[in-house]
Amino acid sequence: MAVEIPYVREIEFTYGESEQVSPLIRRVVAENPSAFTYKGTGTYIVGRGTVAVIDPGPLDEKHVEALMRALEGETVTHILITHTHSDHSPAAAPLKARTGARTYGYGPHAGGAGEEDGDMSFVPDVEIRHGDIIEGEGWSVECVHTPGHTSNHICFALREEKALFSGDHVMGWSTSIVSPPDGNMSDYMNSLELLLTRDDETYWPTHGPAIRDPKPFVRAFIAHREDRESQIIEQLKAGHTRIADMVPVIYAAVDKRLYPAAARSVLAHMGRLVQQGRVVTDGEPALGAEYRLP
Repeated sequence: MAVEIPYVREIEFTYGESEQVSPLIRRVVAENPSAFTYKGTGTYIVGRGTVAVIDPGPLDEKHVEALMRALEGETVTHILITHTHSDHSPAAAPLKARTGARTYGYGPHAGGAGEEDGDMSFVPDVEIRHGDIIEGEGWSVECVHTPGHTSNHICFALREEKALFSGDHVMGWSTSIVSPPDGNMSDYMNSLELLLTRDDETYWPTHGPAIRDPKPFVRAFIAHREDRESQIIEQLKAGHTRIADMVPVIYAAVDKRLYPAAARSVLAHMGRLVQQGRVVTDGEPALGAEYRLP
């Protein structure tokens, strides 16, 4: 039986307008809706007067101008990046040029040069690591390294509100994409387990609405991925040894146009299963490889 994920998808906003979503947090949503960004990239402003900006978003002049309007009369001291995908980090460059703020991130993009969605140009002024504390005037965030979606994915915990800016690691409207080689399913599952050890009360994903009761949500995500792995094992027992043969069965209810993305998700699971010794393949896990049970 499929795992029920308690998705939250309702979100009220107006593109380009700054909305106060909590005492210390404002959000400006970029007009870049898609199958991967939901309604668009939600850029967060933390604090008042002297502020941080989290995930400035895509390289879109209208969105940058909307951010500058929202920031009028204020000083931006920090630009924080959850990870280097094209809907999260590119606007850091023009925002930095116009505010003089330094950028903070785990590091440059680690995916290959041919990766469609990677922001290869972003290099943080300040490299941050798990457990680092970044402080501003009236606010402070703890850096929580959550690799999986990308190897450089990092969440930011606003300590004053027990709120976690979860980037693309945990979103309310959809599961996260984990696509090798930079996406790693073992890392992703470990990062979900890490969140269960924390006391964050609200998640603010970069796409979609806040998650107000996050731990049941995280547990459902873990169960969903474990269920997917059970389906893969069943496919191997049935004699399907290639990912291309498994996808139409496992994702029978899904639009066939999404099969290529589904195949990459299965590949990510295969990498984890091979690492655990539950599945065997000759050489490195790959889309065209043959797999078998040990």
